[in-house]
Amino acid sequence: MRSKGMAGGTAVERIQELILAEGLAPGDPMPTETALCERLGISRSSVREAMRTLASLDIVEVRHGHGSFVGALSLAPLVDGLLFRTQLDDGNDLRALREVVELRIALDLSVAEQLVEIYRGTENPELEGHVERMRELASAGEPFPEADAAFHTVLFSRLPNGLLRQLAQAFWEVHTTAVPLLGIPPAQDILETVEAHRAMLTALEAGDAAAYREAVHQHYRPLGRVLDAAAGVEDGPVGTD
Repeated sequence: MRSKGMAGGTAVERIQELILAEGLAPGDPMPTETALCERLGISRSSVREAMRTLASLDIVEVRHGHGSFVGALSLAPLVDGLLFRTQLDDGNDLRALREVVELRIALDLSVAEQLVEIYRGTENPELEGHVERMRELASAGEPFPEADAAFHTVLFSRLPNGLLRQLAQAFWEVHTTAVPLLGIPPAQDILETVEAHRAMLTALEAGDAAAYREAVHQHYRPLGRVLDAAAGVEDGPVGTD
């Protein structure tokens, strides 16, 4: 955002600058609509339009009957935009969805050394429990998105880069939401994905970054084969080494 001061810029920019100037944090109450009009010298209609825009960006949260608050500043707008993009590309070659999956792979690989340092020599019953839950559901022919999400959330939770954790979660949400929306069938060899989660954890606890990277590729191969088949691609890059 360009800094123009309270006296200049659009209503959206001026409300953002007010948030910064007041040192407000996510969850803090915003000034009332009347107060914003008076302090910023702008009309009520301009404030309302700006607040709608900021709410769509998760910068502001409007709680009907309670007022407005600083939003969670999540990546929800990014998820919504990417999800629409994957659907817009449907009927072509699933390029947008395949690119999202490729970004997931890149993120998982990029933190190999950090995760090895964090998990080497440790025991992780919570992560093991998520793997076992995935195995039970897959063996029964059931999907396991909640257990999968929990595994990756916990695995990345100890990384110091909060934005990286948010991006990983955002790309996971786009891909898992888009697959059923686009009518892409589930992978028949989904147990391979489950065992890959186990292999990822085993490799990290053993301090073996190379084995972790191989397990990451193993994780995505079933999905890659499904996306390649749905897109009519014989040898796509998704989930390959």
